Amino acid sequence: MKIKNLLALIAAATLSLSALAETTEANIKKLLQQRLGDGAVIETVVKTPYGGLYEVKIGNELVYTDADAKFVFIGRVVDAETSKDHTQARLDEINRIKFSDLPLDAALKTVKGNGKRVIAVFEDPNCGYCKRFRKTLNETKDITVYTFMYNILSDDSRVKSKNVWCSADRNKAWDEWMLNGKVPATAADSCAVTPNEKVLELGRKLKITGTPTIFFADGSRVPGAIDAKALEAKLAALAK
Repeated sequence: MKIKNLLALIAAATLSLSALAETTEANIKKLLQQRLGDGAVIETVVKTPYGGLYEVKIGNELVYTDADAKFVFIGRVVDAETSKDHTQARLDEINRIKFSDLPLDAALKTVKGNGKRVIAVFEDPNCGYCKRFRKTLNETKDITVYTFMYNILSDDSRVKSKNVWCSADRNKAWDEWMLNGKVPATAADSCAVTPNEKVLELGRKLKITGTPTIFFADGSRVPGAIDAKALEAKLAALAK
């Protein structure tokens, strides 16, 4: 058989296998959606290279199922030999963003020291964990912080964020509230335009369900308030 014909056969076989895989994944998605109901919106189904499992993405979470969609496995897939957490690795990959796409003009910008290390953080003014993380940031050197005021906890969050945005010194007003509990002055009637709705829409698009949520320059995200040691370790790893 000529090489040209052999390559054509291989290409055809590859396409057939690819089409079969897509059909299998589509069938699994359909079956599983029926069995889980409308409350669980399945976004993707992908065959994994381990254990004959299929990865199922529901919102920001990953679960696994078999080829017949009869069983759902909830938990993490960890390599017993290397201890690599395959589930976390996939979540990191799926949740990664392009940092340069963030609308930084809708955020508060704080520069400390040389400001070379950059993060963006979504915070609600009434979030206790955000206030704790703000204390960590207050003690962190050589960093630029873009703070998106993400108002998801209460109507009062929107009010406080508007008052901060309309302040003469937004960064000072935010820190005074988050660090010292000093309520920002009421916004003037003339200050009608704020980025509140824009940030809320952005957060929903990025599927941010809790605050604080931190994004690093490489696009990776960390949900929750990490401590100073973990923050420094992450920033140091990115600097290598």
